[in-house]
Amino acid sequence: MAILGIDLGTTNSLAAVWRGGRAELIPSAAGGFLTPSAVSIDEDGAILVGKAAQDRLISHPDRSAARFKRFMGTDKVFSLGGKLFRPEELSALVLRRLREDAEAYLGEPVEEAVISVPAYFAEAQRAATKRAGALAGLKVERLVNEPSAAAVAAHVHEGEDDKVCLVFDLGGGTLDVSLVERFENVISVTAVSGDNRLGGSDFDQAIAQGFCEECGIDFNALSTSRQEMLIRQAESCKMALTTQKLVVMTVDDGTIQASLPMTNEWLIRKCARLFRRMTAPVQQVFRDVGLSLEDLDELVLVGGSSHMPSVRQYISQVLGREPAEDTRPDTAIALGAGICAGMKARAEDLRELVLTDVCPFTLGVATFNEADPRRTLMTPLIERNSVLPTSKVDTFYTIRDNQNKVDVEVYQGENPYCDNNRLLGKLTLPVPPAPRGKQSVEIRFTYDINGLLEVEVVNQNGQNKSLVLKNQDMDQREVERRLKELSALKLHPRDQEVPRAMLARAERLYTMTVGSLRAQVEQMLTWYQSCLATQETIRVAKATRRMEYFLNNVESYLGQELLDGPLPGQWEEDEEENI
Repeated sequence: MAILGIDLGTTNSLAAVWRGGRAELIPSAAGGFLTPSAVSIDEDGAILVGKAAQDRLISHPDRSAARFKRFMGTDKVFSLGGKLFRPEELSALVLRRLREDAEAYLGEPVEEAVISVPAYFAEAQRAATKRAGALAGLKVERLVNEPSAAAVAAHVHEGEDDKVCLVFDLGGGTLDVSLVERFENVISVTAVSGDNRLGGSDFDQAIAQGFCEECGIDFNALSTSRQEMLIRQAESCKMALTTQKLVVMTVDDGTIQASLPMTNEWLIRKCARLFRRMTAPVQQVFRDVGLSLEDLDELVLVGGSSHMPSVRQYISQVLGREPAEDTRPDTAIALGAGICAGMKARAEDLRELVLTDVCPFTLGVATFNEADPRRTLMTPLIERNSVLPTSKVDTFYTIRDNQNKVDVEVYQGENPYCDNNRLLGKLTLPVPPAPRGKQSVEIRFTYDINGLLEVEVVNQNGQNKSLVLKNQDMDQREVERRLKELSALKLHPRDQEVPRAMLARAERLYTMTVGSLRAQVEQMLTWYQSCLATQETIRVAKATRRMEYFLNNVESYLGQELLDGPLPGQWEEDEEENI
């Protein structure tokens, strides 16, 4: 039975499987490999996932959601058509769609997956990702850091030369930076850093707000649907600037009428704050391992947002080298996850390949603070970027006369004070009463590559207690309850996904047009719905092709106009100051 490798992304998700000696991408029901990470509830209660849901973000913002990966591991709740969903539940619906597409493509059941996560995801976020997998009907024992997956893909698909690589992974919602050493058949991640609130969607927002600022529009005063429409337009301009010299963002929906030319230089000015935030994680990984820029052999850019010329130029300038040209930014992580799935399945052709990963955050215990007894200190046992699996032990002494127990609090984080870090768990062990400092306990942390942390405490008499922290997964009864609730939702069949997506796309274009063009869109929408109502397979297929041709022409008409102008040059000094 196949094990899936899944790239669960902020903007798009995709899956791969290892078979025939290579990682193979799984096509989606709608065509292509990318499934937008979006969910919407139709008026009849049906759940839409992917492109159809993405288009409804504008036409039905109160029934649709996207970018929910950013809130994994939090108490955030999304309301879609009156139903409440946690981020992991929405992610579960995306995973469920990927699993169904894989089962249809492979012709066999899929019950297990390896899912990639940002390297800088904390334990709560990793736990939420595992819960999402469980709710999608997938056994998820292994999470792989996204840059690690990209490094594995580079090693397997692009050669096995010994190298020190920096993997710069800028996706739709997160930035991950990792230093990776490749030596023979060993791929070793030596340091990770990142920013869980920096990605392509932040650039979209900044471009939309910059457009409004220069056109005299109050972005914050706009309705949610109009804000989303502007953000989608901004995303289209951002993507167009990867190949065009200059684009014009034009909005005319009857209320907002404005246009503005944009270049990469304009984007750099409006997004200067975002570029500055990229530098800190890069500096940190070099500091953590004590390497200099001269030690770097290769720069690997992955993640859809790394297509942006301004991003490529900025990182090239920071590191003083050009990025590798033979990487596949959009699919590298999914392909790497597919390879990791093959490794987990112990595929014969991957048995010699070894991947070592690191702990992204420091793990430690609370200790007494003599200078300020109200605030306990964080004493690390496993420091960040320790190679996994690892086991560390330390000895701690009593702080009071006749103390008869030791309370052990386990924390995760980098702050010297525990109240600024995350509490993972507690346990208590008795100790014989004695003068202060005469009794001690040994505390051992053992942390494996699957994110399982075991804490063992032993006193001088040999008594011991242990605590196993499994990413705070739901118990089985809770999983079964939420599975039952999610299964009760009417998730649309795969064969209806393309027509639904086409309808949502037409509805989105209707909201973006006025006058005679809007009337044409409405006329085509009515005609297409009548064709779908016949339920005649061939007629529906022909109508879908004609509808797609029409909508492509409408989008082309509304799209950005390529104008003649100078190609943006290298970063000038005054532009560097902005960044």
